[in-house]
Amino acid sequence: MQPDPPSPPTQTPPPPSRRWARALARRGAWWWVPLVLSVLFTVSVATWLELSDRADLESRQRQLITDSLSLESQITERVGEEQAQLNELARSFDTTQPPEALGRQEAVVDGLARLWQSVSWVDADTRLVAVVPEGVNITERPGISAHLSAPLHDPQGRPAGHLVVRYPPSMLLRQTVPWWLAHEYDVRLVDGYGQVVADPLKAGDREAPPEQSHRHSLEPAMPDTYLELALHEPPRPWWLRLPIVMMAVFLMMIGVATALLRWQMNEVLRTQTALRTEAAWRQAMEDSLTVGLRARDVEGRLVYVNRAFCDLVGFGPEELIGRATPMPYWPPEAIADSMSRHLRNMAGGAPRDGYEARWVRKDGQPIDVMIFEAPLVDASGRHIGWMGSILDITERKRLEERERHQTDTMAHQARLTMLGEVASALAHQLNQPLTSITGYAAGVKRLLERSGQTDPRILDAMTRLGDQAGEAGRIVKRIREFLTRRSPQRETMDLAQAAHRALALLGRELRRLQLHVEWVVPAGLPRVDADPVLIEQVVLNLVRNACDEMAGVPATQRRLRVSIARAGSGALAGAGDGEGFLRLDVDDAGPGLRGRSVEQLVTPFYSTKPDGMGMGLAICRSIIEAHHGAFDATASAFGGARFSFTLPLAAGGTLSELQQLDAQPDVQPEDLP
Repeated sequence: MQPDPPSPPTQTPPPPSRRWARALARRGAWWWVPLVLSVLFTVSVATWLELSDRADLESRQRQLITDSLSLESQITERVGEEQAQLNELARSFDTTQPPEALGRQEAVVDGLARLWQSVSWVDADTRLVAVVPEGVNITERPGISAHLSAPLHDPQGRPAGHLVVRYPPSMLLRQTVPWWLAHEYDVRLVDGYGQVVADPLKAGDREAPPEQSHRHSLEPAMPDTYLELALHEPPRPWWLRLPIVMMAVFLMMIGVATALLRWQMNEVLRTQTALRTEAAWRQAMEDSLTVGLRARDVEGRLVYVNRAFCDLVGFGPEELIGRATPMPYWPPEAIADSMSRHLRNMAGGAPRDGYEARWVRKDGQPIDVMIFEAPLVDASGRHIGWMGSILDITERKRLEERERHQTDTMAHQARLTMLGEVASALAHQLNQPLTSITGYAAGVKRLLERSGQTDPRILDAMTRLGDQAGEAGRIVKRIREFLTRRSPQRETMDLAQAAHRALALLGRELRRLQLHVEWVVPAGLPRVDADPVLIEQVVLNLVRNACDEMAGVPATQRRLRVSIARAGSGALAGAGDGEGFLRLDVDDAGPGLRGRSVEQLVTPFYSTKPDGMGMGLAICRSIIEAHHGAFDATASAFGGARFSFTLPLAAGGTLSELQQLDAQPDVQPEDLP
């Protein structure tokens, strides 16, 4: 059987989103896209800078608090050391000595050289006994210096006054603050009222923002005193930095460029509108002609055809432009005459009064045409090809006959719209590969036998390969004959055996899915009157759909049941009186029908699979109805779906082969060939 010629590809309309984009492009409505993208980019950069500034400010504030706590610990430790020195001096000081003995104490000399500003001896009555160094005014205004005190006792252990040490907090800060900390922060001491106690780095009285400073109490080392750290130079806001300035300049430039682009696009649109108007005028004039026009280059290739020419020969422009000899509309039996006429015309020998020719339309219908040829010259006067005018001169009766034939063909095509493409694809795509597979299998088997290969498994596999390829070829042939309005080749058949053969064809898929198959066929079932190949195809399609639906179900829950019974009181609608039909059910444990009706499932091109064509169930229903049966879909007891169909009984006895099938109620994947 020769395969059908490939049908030309049909042009699918673009999706609505693409048509909308093309319409906007034709109107020049995309000029604002660069500006919007630039604004979005600028906003994103500004947002990033703002978030980066916040993160940097939080990081600096955390570091500021950490440094403040560290410095506070160092100051407290230093004050504690000075207090310990003073306590040691008070314990070793003899209060019976004269006042001038205070200045000769080694601890006093070391303290004055280190940090102390003065050391005062106060007796038990709070009278000043001595001050070192002399001449220091101990009533100096508070806030300039801090003090430490330690109690004195006489040799008998009675209280004898206090030693009071005054020290400048600014000197304490100079000696305590590390250089790197002073380089980064303004460090000062303030009291509870915010007045500056010590400012060794001359930070002044400026108030730093709370997020750029930190104040920590020095209690109890320095009562009513706070350590304050503030950044030397606050970070500049992000909107004053160079990147955002550059982005602003960039945005201005984009705005200017967008304005120029808009102006240019308006000019282009005006020009395009004028050209489209002119082209529309020319196209309208060409379409209004009833004369077919074609242009060919000097090599004979078609470079232009008008609408009337396409209507005349039945081919679309995309099928003709660029085609060289032989032309698709030349009669196959007159290729030599058409080629000689073509060479004559290319040599400039075409009659000026025209000539008659017979062509064949795309649908195979012959037409008689009158052709007039004229040289095609470009603007420089160079001969670049030939322009032809073609008139249809077929007699009216033949035109009417062609119209009737087209009407009949269109009526048949309307009845089989959803199946036409499938028939062509199956015939063209499957016949030759299946024939090749059958030939190769037979050849390999003969080569194996000639070479002395006697392994029965290999020979059996090659035999099965050829049989399965032949079976597939017969299925394709039967489906094509069915779609071309031929009646199914009915015969008395065993429905159980056809179903079992379908399961065998899917044995590998069932084993891959680890599918548990239940086979429920009672003994003594009668035969049915049907086409075995088509019915096997229906069962094969239903089982394959069930396998696809259960691919996402856990392996332990996958179940498939194929059951055959007489159609009794629960027979399908349209199955007759329930006595003359057999019913086959395919139950699965998949997700089920999910609210879909059988009418929706068998709608052509409707599919629940991402890559499905939506034709399988439609074909199954057409096959069953062609056998005067009924097709239905309901919920399954397994929780999935149940697809069922009925077939009329044949006038004959029961099946003896069913006795063997009944002995095996469960069919496992490994039991299938």
